[in-house]
Amino acid sequence: MFKVADVLYAALTVFQGYCLQYFLGSFLEARMKIRWNGLYVAGLYVVLRTVLVWYSPPGYEDYRMTVGIIALSLCILSALAICFYKEFRSVTVFLVVSFQAVMDISSYVVAILIGKPGNKLPDVWNWCVREGIITSEKILTLVVWIGTVVVLILQYLIVALLLYFSLKKIVRDFKEKNYCINGTELLFILTPSAVGMMICMLLRIIMITLEDGVPKMLYDRYPILVIVIPAILILSLLSILYGVKLFQDMIYWNREKSGRIILENQISSLQEHMEEMERIYSGIRGMKHDMKNTFAIIQCLFAGEEGRELQEYLSELNRGLEKLELRFRTGNTIVDTLLNMKYHEAVRDVHGLRMDADKLLLPQGIEIHSYDIGVILGNAVDNAIEACQKLKTKEPGADAFIRISSLQKGNLLILKVENSFDGQLIRRRQEEFPVTDKADRKSHGIGLANIKSTAEKYQGAVDFKVNGRVFILSVMMKNERREEDGFRSDR
Repeated sequence: MFKVADVLYAALTVFQGYCLQYFLGSFLEARMKIRWNGLYVAGLYVVLRTVLVWYSPPGYEDYRMTVGIIALSLCILSALAICFYKEFRSVTVFLVVSFQAVMDISSYVVAILIGKPGNKLPDVWNWCVREGIITSEKILTLVVWIGTVVVLILQYLIVALLLYFSLKKIVRDFKEKNYCINGTELLFILTPSAVGMMICMLLRIIMITLEDGVPKMLYDRYPILVIVIPAILILSLLSILYGVKLFQDMIYWNREKSGRIILENQISSLQEHMEEMERIYSGIRGMKHDMKNTFAIIQCLFAGEEGRELQEYLSELNRGLEKLELRFRTGNTIVDTLLNMKYHEAVRDVHGLRMDADKLLLPQGIEIHSYDIGVILGNAVDNAIEACQKLKTKEPGADAFIRISSLQKGNLLILKVENSFDGQLIRRRQEEFPVTDKADRKSHGIGLANIKSTAEKYQGAVDFKVNGRVFILSVMMKNERREEDGFRSDR
């Protein structure tokens, strides 16, 4: 029976090692670029955990020994995280403590809920003997062995399942795995796990008491604890799991709030800027028209030989006026002004950049608000300029370009922005958009998030793909006025 228990415990330890490498590997980048990194973590955990159990003295009388064992277990988990995974970040502390807490809570809940009924089996067997159901010692021995093994298997199986699904829920709910957690946030997310681990430590110290020199379980003296202790442990486990979900929701809410503020500021700034630029360009166009007529008259008046130098001078001035012409003409004043402004910013920052918007044609009577189109194109072009600038920094001779186009299919308007980049795109699991390589990672993806938020106003969507070293962003929207704008489309 003891050999079976040892085998089952060894199997549980191996499964714990598997869960550990799955848990750490879901958040941290492996230090070794080989597929066996997780196997090394699991194997070394099994070895160290087995040594710890073998050399732990029996009994729980000494609380200092209990604290020491917990501390050594945390050290083992921390050492594995540091040795086999890059960057000891704040989230690593959470991973180590939460794994230990979930493992301990699972063990204690099952030990009480399954172990307590299992202790009643001898009474059942004695009753069977008294009633003549079990008639021989050989059968009794077999029944006792089978019953004990079944209880052990059930106990270890439930511990394994509870551990696995708890860790899996944390991995699934904690979607922002690359998020940089500050001190306050770490304290918030770490507290439930630390409390759960401390409760288990306390139970390990006080669970077994001595009465007349005979060990006795605490809940045998106080039967109500059979219900109270598992309830406390389950609530502690739930606080860990849903604390993670709440933390993730807080990240989303803060990011959405920041994105909304930035989006509102963009729209407000864009509106003010576009109105001013439109006024200036209108004045320039009027002055250009008047000046060209004036130059033409002066050239006619000095058509003789003596006016040749003046004619050349006036022709040069006329060519200078031609440069004031808008480079991009889409049929939408706001979009034209925005693209021309972005173009001058781009050629100033990125030498040799080509920007083409010949295929960007907006339909007549477009229902989508011009400022919403401006927000989408402004953020998309800013990202494209940044990618081209990064490409040119790495490869000065590389071809840097930005191509903007549009396509209308029925009631759908599709905007497409293509740009060259260095071919390195960082993707994280469970994250919708690529990860920035900027130092301020908390605000990564705000531009794309604002594009998505704006597109969703018109029941639209955002998609991107990579073709070699070309990044292609597509934004699809319904060409309809939103009801909140006070309009209803007849389409």
